[in-house]
Amino acid sequence: MDQAQGIRHMQNQKPVQVIAVTSGKGGVGKSNITVNLAVSLAQSGQNVLVMDADLGLANIDVLLGLNPQHNLSHVINGECTLEETLIDGPEGIHIIPASSGTRSMADLSPVENAGIIAAFSELTLPVDTLLIDTAAGLSESVVNYVRASREVVVVVCDEPASITDAYAMIKVMNRDFDVQRFHILANQAHSIQQGRELYMKLSRVADKYLDATLDFIGSIPYDDYLKKSVQKQKCVTQNYPRSPSSMAFRKLAQKVSNWPQPKTMDGHLEFFIERLINAGSAGEVLR
Repeated sequence: MDQAQGIRHMQNQKPVQVIAVTSGKGGVGKSNITVNLAVSLAQSGQNVLVMDADLGLANIDVLLGLNPQHNLSHVINGECTLEETLIDGPEGIHIIPASSGTRSMADLSPVENAGIIAAFSELTLPVDTLLIDTAAGLSESVVNYVRASREVVVVVCDEPASITDAYAMIKVMNRDFDVQRFHILANQAHSIQQGRELYMKLSRVADKYLDATLDFIGSIPYDDYLKKSVQKQKCVTQNYPRSPSSMAFRKLAQKVSNWPQPKTMDGHLEFFIERLINAGSAGEVLR
């Protein structure tokens, strides 16, 4: 199946909700949020695909104690198809793993990034929601994945560097790439009020200087059960379903499920493919 045929094939699928989970800096728990949100969405009956897009420092498989035989580096090298990299995660989620400690994967060319996304056209499994766990920072691959997603979740913690870098991410994506809507999620919050105050800090500055809408979607509380689950390489939503963080993830999943579902080409996975191919070949993406 060539690329054009693949895109036409994807047009026969129902629209896919494409969500980028990103942050200004590393160490804010972004990947943990991605996998627990994915599991919570799956528990509500959705077909969920997770892409580990931290191409040089991947850790989704490590968080879940999985041992993939293939990853995105093998797709780039032509050793396997994207479908052959898929591994099964908890609650029936599917995961596209990336490689870890491979510098060349962290510095992919626009054409190589576009090649990865083009491979999505060959996937045949049903998908309701695609969660993309981006790398931290503002590398070219992060920018491409964020600008091509229908929804963007920005994870922030109550640390000066996290707040500053989250705003920098929002500013660049808004001013340079015309991304206008961001969902703010506070992580490791000690109270609901603390999470809302984090959002307000970002929102006040964004309202003053940017043409962007920031939406507060809640807080994931500081939770010792979450730490225990990470050590056990399990999802807290499965391991400790009644813990404070698990309840917060279920609430978050319910909120995400209530977002407007894509009904036009803007939300289709095939358009996600086309946009990133355009980004790699022409440097322009429609939004």
